[in-house]
Amino acid sequence: MNDNTRRVAIVTGGNKGVGLQICKDLAAKGLQVILTARNPELGKAACDQLSAQGLELIFHRLDVNDAASIEEAVRFAEGEFERVDVLVNNAGISLDAGKRLQDVAVEAVESTLRTNFYGPLLLSRAVIPSMRRNNYGRIVNVSSDLGSMNSMGGGYPAYRISKVALNALTRILAWELSGTNIKINSMTPGWVRTDMGGAGAPRSVEQGAETAVWLAMLPDGGPSGGYFRDRKPAEW
Repeated sequence: MNDNTRRVAIVTGGNKGVGLQICKDLAAKGLQVILTARNPELGKAACDQLSAQGLELIFHRLDVNDAASIEEAVRFAEGEFERVDVLVNNAGISLDAGKRLQDVAVEAVESTLRTNFYGPLLLSRAVIPSMRRNNYGRIVNVSSDLGSMNSMGGGYPAYRISKVALNALTRILAWELSGTNIKINSMTPGWVRTDMGGAGAPRSVEQGAETAVWLAMLPDGGPSGGYFRDRKPAEW
């Protein structure tokens, strides 16, 4: 059995981009990180890459589109470490660049919602019982500027809708968990140089990950039900 006094974090989509940086930063701060990804070869390679830098992480396969995979991953974490303290819902897809809502295939909308909304919903529901037992939990939902109702426009319609839904999930669960030491917040990494963001994006993965890491380690008196960018409240 591993040391069960360390905070245990599950990070989805941890094999690349912002997710990989979140895993790196949380491990560097002393958390026991479970780096998860759908593709086991890519996930293990990412985990090995960070381990070679002297960081302590483990890999476990997790497909956020598969309810059974979600349940199995949480059972693994609880069996191995007796707890889940932090969940970072980072895995996400974008399938509708350049599309209009009038034209985008319904299947693309369904797929996007399945990954970007239903996955975080099921994962959050799966880890909350452990967090309640230990009177501690931090859930971070990686959202997007494109999901802000304050600046809502066209383009990427399915992706935008999925992030609006994710933000609503944050607010609803924060209300349901008020009075507990479980904090749930959304954040936007901004436009980051990743496979999704492209090489021309202005922000580094380090900048994109910073707020998620901060929210994952909030003190007991920290905020819940908020939306943040660069550690500051942002417009929904």
